Amino acid sequence: MDSVTSVSNGLTGLVRARRSIAVSGFAVAAAIAAFATQPAAALGMRLTQPSPESATLVLPVAVFGRDDRVSLPPRYAGLEDRMGLLFNNHSQTVCTAFCVAPSVIATAAHCIFRTKGETPPKIEAFWFARNYETQRDFARIAGYATGSAPQNVLSGTTKLRVRPPIDAASDWALVRLARAVCRKGVFPIRPMKSDEVQKESASGRIFQISYHRDFANWRVAYSRPCTVARDYKNAGWDTIKPDFAHPENLLLHTCDTGGASSGSPLLIDLPGGPEVVGINVGTYVQSRVVMQNGQVTHRYKADTIANTGVTVLALSERLAAMRRATILASGRPMQELQVGLRALGHYTGPIDGTYGRGTRAAIEAFEQALGLRRTGIASEQVLRALIMRRGRHKPTSRATTDLPRLPRSPPPRQR
Repeated sequence: MDSVTSVSNGLTGLVRARRSIAVSGFAVAAAIAAFATQPAAALGMRLTQPSPESATLVLPVAVFGRDDRVSLPPRYAGLEDRMGLLFNNHSQTVCTAFCVAPSVIATAAHCIFRTKGETPPKIEAFWFARNYETQRDFARIAGYATGSAPQNVLSGTTKLRVRPPIDAASDWALVRLARAVCRKGVFPIRPMKSDEVQKESASGRIFQISYHRDFANWRVAYSRPCTVARDYKNAGWDTIKPDFAHPENLLLHTCDTGGASSGSPLLIDLPGGPEVVGINVGTYVQSRVVMQNGQVTHRYKADTIANTGVTVLALSERLAAMRRATILASGRPMQELQVGLRALGHYTGPIDGTYGRGTRAAIEAFEQALGLRRTGIASEQVLRALIMRRGRHKPTSRATTDLPRLPRSPPPRQR
C-alpha cells in the first residue's frame, strides 16, 4: 500500500507519495491531513500583538456526521480557566494548550516546531492566552527575553515526520511559562494505555474541549460523544498500524475538531472531575489515487477515518521532572553544561551556550548512563550531577574559565 502523510489541525502540511507504482492501477493513500492556514495579512487584516485572530484563519478539520460541538456545559464551568490559546503571529499559527502546572502548559509539538523539513518558528515569539474568551491572561515562554526559551520547551519530537512511519504518538510538548498564569487550576493527568482509553470510551466517558477557529469566535467548544477505537468502517487496524511509529501510544478518536484544536485535551469523566488521557494532534484520512508510470493521474475524494491523539503516558514522567527542574539560562551555565557533557564523551557539538537537539541528546545519554529516566532537561540538577561525576564540588574549573566569551544577555523586558 502506498502511504502519504501530512500533519496538524493548525499548520499547512505536506502530502507526498512514499513510493511510486510503475504500472497503471489504484493505490490507497493514508495520511494525517492538515488544513491550510491563511496569513491574516493576505486577508487584509492588520497584525497586532498579541492577537490569535491575526495569527491565522483555519478551515474546519474533521466533523464526523453531525457536528456535535456545543458550548461548554454548565457542569464543566471553570474548565475554560485551565486552558487557552498558544499562538505566534510571526509564524501565522494558533493552537490550543492547557494547564498542567501553575507555570506549565501542554500542547502538540508541531504547534511549536512545525514538521520535518519546515522552518521552525522563533520560540520566544509565542504567547499563551489563558481563557481567551473572557480573561485573556497573557504569558510568554520562560526565557523569552534572555535567549533561553528553547530549554523551557520539552517535546516528544522537534521534527515531526510527515512520511510513514508517522510519529504522531510523539507529537506532544510541555512549555514552561514566564509566570504562573495557571493560577486558577490545572488539569490532572491520568496516564492510561490506549486499550484502557478505548474501554472507557465504550462507556461514554471520553470527551474533548478545545478552541476551534470556526466555532463561536474563540469560545471553548465541547465535543461528545467521542469514540476511541482501532478499527473503523473504511480502515482496519492492520492497515493503519504500519503507518505509525509507536502505535501503542496512538489514540484514534472521533471527537469533532476544527482548526486550532491541535494540542487540546482528551478527557475522561471521573467522580472527582475530568482528567486528561490524551492530546489531540491531527486527522487521519485515506483516499484512492490512480497511478500511471509512477505518477498520480487522478485523486478521489479523501475519506476521513478518525482524528489522532497521543496518550499522556508519553509525557507524564517528563512532566513530573519538569515541575521539579530549575532550568538553566543560556550563556555561561549552558556552556558549562556542554563542557561537562563533552568531557564525559556525551557531546560533540559546539560550546555555544545554546540548547538544541545535540545538547538535549547528550543530556539524555548522561541521564541514561546514571541509570536515570531520560528527560533531556537542561537543569541545575543535571549540571550538579555532572560536576559530581567529574569529581568537582563547585561549578568552576579551568575548563570553564577558558570558555569563549558570549554577548551579554539583555535584561528581561517588562510587560
